Amino acid sequence: MKEQTWILKILKNKYFVTLSLFMVWMAFFDTKDFGLIRERQIKLKELEKSEKGMAKLITETRAELSMLKTSAESVEKYAREKYLMKKDNEDIFVVKTP
Repeated sequence: MKEQTWILKILKNKYFVTLSLFMVWMAFFDTKDFGLIRERQIKLKELEKSEKGMAKLITETRAELSMLKTSAESVEKYAREKYLMKKDNEDIFVVKTP
C-alpha cells in the first residue's frame, strides 16, 4: 500500500509530469528528434567515406598529371589507352573482358 501511495505522489507531482512531457516532446515530436539526429549521423559517415575516396582519387589524378607533364612517352601511352588514338599505319583492336 505504501508503494502505491509513493508512486501516486510522484505521478501527481507537477514538476515530474512537466519534465516527463518535456522529455517525450523532445524525443519524438520536436524538429530535431532522435530519429533525425541518427539519420544525420549516418549521412555524415557516408559523406566522410565519400570524402576519403575522393581524396584518394585526387592524389591518383595529380600523380598521373605530373607523369604526363614530365615525359612525352607517357602522353602517347595515355592517349592510346584512354582515347584509343593511333598512328597512321596502325590498326586498333579493342578487347573487352566480361
